[in-house]
Amino acid sequence: MLLKCVKKSMAISNFRFPNLLRRRLLVTRTSDSLQGSPARRPTGRARGLGVTLLAALCVLLSVAAAPVFWRVSTQAEFLRGEVDTLTIDADGHLGLGPGADEFFTTTAPVVWSLATATDGALWAGSGNDGRLYRVESDGAGEVVFDAGTTDIFALAPAPAGAVFAATSPEGQIYRVTPDGSATTVFDPDATYIWALLPESDGALLAATGDPARIYRIDPEANEAEVLFDSDATHVLSLALEAGGTVLAGTESPGQVVRIDQTGRAFVLLDTPHDEVRSLRIHPDGGVIVTAVSGQDGTASSAAPATPARTQGTGTPSISVTTSVTAVVVADSTSSAAPAASTNGTATSGGRGAIYRIAANGLWDELWSSDTDTPYDAVLDVNGELLVGTGTDGKLYRVSDEPPRTELLGRAPARQITRFLRQPDGSFLYSTANPGKVVRLTGALAERGTYESEVRDAGTAAAWGTISWRGSTPGGSRIELSTRSGNTKAPNETWSAWSPPSTAAAGTPISSPNARYLQWRVILFAGDASPRLTSVTAAYLPRNLRPDLTQVTVHPPGTVFQQPFGAGDPPLAGLEEQPRADAATLGREGYRKGVQTFVWQASDANDDRLEYAVWYQREGDAGWRILRDGLRTTVFAWDTSLTPDGAYRIRVTASDAPANSPETALVGERESGVFDIDNSAPGVELGELHQENGRHRLEFTVRDSHSPIQRVEIREDAKPWRLLYPTDGIPDGRVEQFEVLLEGDGGRVVIRATDALNNTVTVAGRPD
Repeated sequence: MLLKCVKKSMAISNFRFPNLLRRRLLVTRTSDSLQGSPARRPTGRARGLGVTLLAALCVLLSVAAAPVFWRVSTQAEFLRGEVDTLTIDADGHLGLGPGADEFFTTTAPVVWSLATATDGALWAGSGNDGRLYRVESDGAGEVVFDAGTTDIFALAPAPAGAVFAATSPEGQIYRVTPDGSATTVFDPDATYIWALLPESDGALLAATGDPARIYRIDPEANEAEVLFDSDATHVLSLALEAGGTVLAGTESPGQVVRIDQTGRAFVLLDTPHDEVRSLRIHPDGGVIVTAVSGQDGTASSAAPATPARTQGTGTPSISVTTSVTAVVVADSTSSAAPAASTNGTATSGGRGAIYRIAANGLWDELWSSDTDTPYDAVLDVNGELLVGTGTDGKLYRVSDEPPRTELLGRAPARQITRFLRQPDGSFLYSTANPGKVVRLTGALAERGTYESEVRDAGTAAAWGTISWRGSTPGGSRIELSTRSGNTKAPNETWSAWSPPSTAAAGTPISSPNARYLQWRVILFAGDASPRLTSVTAAYLPRNLRPDLTQVTVHPPGTVFQQPFGAGDPPLAGLEEQPRADAATLGREGYRKGVQTFVWQASDANDDRLEYAVWYQREGDAGWRILRDGLRTTVFAWDTSLTPDGAYRIRVTASDAPANSPETALVGERESGVFDIDNSAPGVELGELHQENGRHRLEFTVRDSHSPIQRVEIREDAKPWRLLYPTDGIPDGRVEQFEVLLEGDGGRVVIRATDALNNTVTVAGRPD
């Protein structure tokens, strides 16, 4: 038997059992490998030692018989992992993405705004420290202006390489020259200034919050007038149409409003979201709209979040959520938007959505998400939509009709806050957590990395083979590694990444057996990008014992009909070969002599279970089998031929149908004591006494097992009368009765019933 066990352990698939398990052999519980009832288990010290050794060797086999195949092959599945310089297209294919260079890094936690100066330099406004950076074309930059407030939400180019900078809170607009000289252009009675937009005549539009207004400013005269006074909470974004009309995005409600030169407003789009965060105008008159919902479905606050500073030195960090509103400046240099559809109302929910409004006023939804918050969106030179999001810094590309979404890459930060088109058609984007400016190039990245989500096997598992499918054209290659651990999140206690493998057909997972597994792929470019379409990892979870949580003993005679089938439904649990789906109980009924049991069982491996029911009479040492091979959790026992007595049952649950004989485990649970009594009580008639002209009858009712429950008497053709024993309570197995007869002591009938509904009827004439 020992040799057989060892041979079978070597024959199960190609799964490895590392030295770690072999070293722990002697501390494994022997009960994990034992099956059957206790009455059949070996006893004695010698046999116990043999069983212990056998169980210790066979514990290596206590894994599920069928392997689990963890396959990742769809876009939704790949998006659960972490990407770096990789794309995930709509079909779930991984490839190398466009290269991205960290063009400029600030000490601020967030860069809110970008603008290109007339001399070609870059202006960047930061958050939490209210600083203005000027960056040259080679990426060298410095702080040229400190606003002495929290945020610079908006920038707009000014003549001679200068910039208009809007600060918040207690907002002001400054003109800042390249050497850092600053003069106040406008100091409105507003808490926030969210957007700036230059007009063709040199005027400057400013969108404010608290109150929500649009001002038209003459920067030379330092004069301003109110163009539009909104009933919203904030005006967040601005854009200028070709005819000179102004578009505004508002918060609470999240609407796109068109405002003519007289200040009259018309709502173009009423979104289901709280904020319209950015607007982008394109030559054909189309508008790209970025709309965002407030946190947890509530309207977001326009006030900036308070930064969370780390201890000691270093860069401060800020947790940017949808309660912090990013602002963009209108961009009119990219290609025309695709044609719009004819939707009637906005229906998108989730964290945010991107809409496209055509020149004729019709609009449709291009992109939406329940997990990623959009901060800005713009069309590239190919007419494809780029969407910058948080809180994972994901960059999406939306193309084709109908729209198809592709994960284009991930920023080296938590949020992408703002896009800025460059003269050559490329893009810069700003980030938060930390605050950077990144250049998105068209060149293919040399390499990219993907880390899968952590797979929870549910229990310690033996790893099998991991394989992948894809293509590696032009000298490109794909390398695959794994690591494992026993904590939900990878940490220093996890194994190191395994040596990389390039074998697409599969290689054994060399990471230690554990509960959690993660894999990583690195794609290397050749003459073209490699493409990964799926990864499959096989493993065997450790087999866990079935759990019987409850055994219910129904009152004697209680039966249930099976709730299916034609004609008279059979009784649940009383069939010779119960159907596998008959565990649902139907209408309750009664049948003498039937005892019904129902139990609850579960298996952590989701194995199919098989049940056996055993019984034991009180006072006996062993257990006897009633029924095995059950697939349902109900059993009805016909006790009509069973001796009276006190009994209990034991239900065992085995996962043998889903496991090999060596790996199958058994769980069990016993019921409480219940009575079987199919014998009727006995009635012993006593003497008939005469008292004052009436007859008094004495009699005794006895039952061998159950208490007397009900006694009735009938004289001749008179109705039945209920009798109570002389002690007043029918609760014993022997009860004495005295009854005054209503007649002359002629023929009487006595009917006695015990607690298990056994009835006897005695008729006669008392002596």
